[in-house]
Amino acid sequence: MNNNLKIGVFVDAENIRYNGGYQLRYDILRRFAARFGGNLLRMNTYIAFDQERAKEDYEYAKRARSYQQMVRDYGWKIIVKIVRRYTDEEGNVTTKANADLDLAVDAMLQSEKLDLVLLVTGDGDFLQVVTALQDRGCRVELLGFRNVSKELQRQVDDYFSGYLIPDLLPISYEPRNEWGSPGSCVRGICSKWFPDKGYGFLRFIKRIDPNLWITDPRDAESPYESVFCHANELADGVTDELLSSRENVLEFYIEKSEKGDGMVANNVRLVPSYGNHGL
Repeated sequence: MNNNLKIGVFVDAENIRYNGGYQLRYDILRRFAARFGGNLLRMNTYIAFDQERAKEDYEYAKRARSYQQMVRDYGWKIIVKIVRRYTDEEGNVTTKANADLDLAVDAMLQSEKLDLVLLVTGDGDFLQVVTALQDRGCRVELLGFRNVSKELQRQVDDYFSGYLIPDLLPISYEPRNEWGSPGSCVRGICSKWFPDKGYGFLRFIKRIDPNLWITDPRDAESPYESVFCHANELADGVTDELLSSRENVLEFYIEKSEKGDGMVANNVRLVPSYGNHGL
């Protein structure tokens, strides 16, 4: 562990919420950001708030403030972005609460005292910000869910799918899920698939760990676990072609194998497309 590492986390909350990360757990995100040890000097999240709606909708105002307080309790600084309404020439009303500029400026200014910056977004508009942070000597990591810019993924020093981080996004239909335990539901990828044999192997992260770069589950220091999967356990629509790409995240249950010490996968399906939810 590097106790001298200075870390900053910047969360584009609206981008994440609309792209699969609704219900992201800020306590788990904090643990993930600090997996190397070190000091979390900055933890900023940029959250939209609709003042006009709050005046008329008491429940919305109550939920929004309760949510903000919960995030604050985990040690995060909240930067509230007020929702603005714009009316075009045809009378159509659009809303916007863009935090890009605020996040970019804060990340640049505050990076002078940081070694590692974790950006939580999928917005390709941050490409130049990433380059500038790297030019300053910062290591830049990216975490996102859906619709993550490919250019941004290539530019950062490391990219992580938020779906794969244990407990970062709750399994909605398994509220007491114990990630990684027999009988639990996890998310992972297909590491090997043999279409002619009708089976293959899936891989998931067992725990938040600084050794996420050790992807071979056979290594004792690896935080990954390999799971056997038979074609009979694949849900409709999970094809050989989909399994051949590691960009496709799978959700599945794990059980102890009856034939050995390993794990087997049940009810394997693609990660559901989480809808756009509001507070």
